[in-house]
Amino acid sequence: MIAPFRPVAAAAMLMLLALSACASPEARLRTGLVDAGLPDRTAACMAEYMADRLSVTQLRRLQSLASVKKVDYQRITLDDYLHKVRALKDAELIAVTGKAAFHCAF
Repeated sequence: MIAPFRPVAAAAMLMLLALSACASPEARLRTGLVDAGLPDRTAACMAEYMADRLSVTQLRRLQSLASVKKVDYQRITLDDYLHKVRALKDAELIAVTGKAAFHCAF
């Protein structure tokens, strides 16, 4: 009796995977900023500002900062995060992130 339900469950899983892949760049950026150690509210504000201003390549470079955070289980300051962004040596990425941090700090 359970066998007929397996295709339905498989289809539901595929739909969930497809929906998760369609997450907006802003949502993915917000998650990455939180994973990097920024507070939720700051991450949401910065993601809204940054998502349309950065290329896909730049967004992927920011994802690398989230993996650095997993070693240190504490929240970081905006200054610490900007220091990590500067290490990526991308002038536009630094400028957009800095403006977002300034915009969201007030």
